[in-house]
Amino acid sequence: HHPNFECHVDPDDPFVKKEFQWSLFPNQTFEECYKLSHPLGNTEHYGIYGSSNGLVCISDEILNFDSPIHIWNPLVRKLRTTPISTNINIKFSYVALQFGFHPRVNDYKAVRMMRTNKSAMVVQVYSLRTDTWKMIEVIPPWLKCTWQHHKGTICNGVAYHIIQKGHILSIMSFDSGSEEFQEFIAPDAICTPSDLFIDVY
Repeated sequence: HHPNFECHVDPDDPFVKKEFQWSLFPNQTFEECYKLSHPLGNTEHYGIYGSSNGLVCISDEILNFDSPIHIWNPLVRKLRTTPISTNINIKFSYVALQFGFHPRVNDYKAVRMMRTNKSAMVVQVYSLRTDTWKMIEVIPPWLKCTWQHHKGTICNGVAYHIIQKGHILSIMSFDSGSEEFQEFIAPDAICTPSDLFIDVY
């Protein structure tokens, strides 16, 4: 964020971006309580892909299959970088990343979904407890198609995405604990596909 909250700025202006800082805000009061020093020394070209119980997941602003993924505890200033996947060397047209805590398995999980231009789908799950990635071998047939993506989210270890197949909007979920996929047709009220995203309320 910009140091001056009342200042209306263009977030895409490169000169403005240099002034951006990272801070912690408690969700009860939303008053800035802690200014953060970025663990990698530079806030530019990085994004936040989830936070839970004080842990923050950061990676490249534009994701690729080999983007380094960092799990950061800013209060104790500890940083863990996940292992790099060595069994993937494909150009992906879309990469999504979500991070959160799964209460049923008592573990922090990162879910990475990647799609090629030929509609091939790759899903990987990272476990903080074991510090390993697992490839999900079984992808449901309804995901192996050309679809438009919208910004997703994660809640209680379940990753959610809005996907558009032709004129049909669906909500896809993936449980990082049970490793199961589900699809729900979006409500009729959600009929404008542009600028859609899903978030936790």
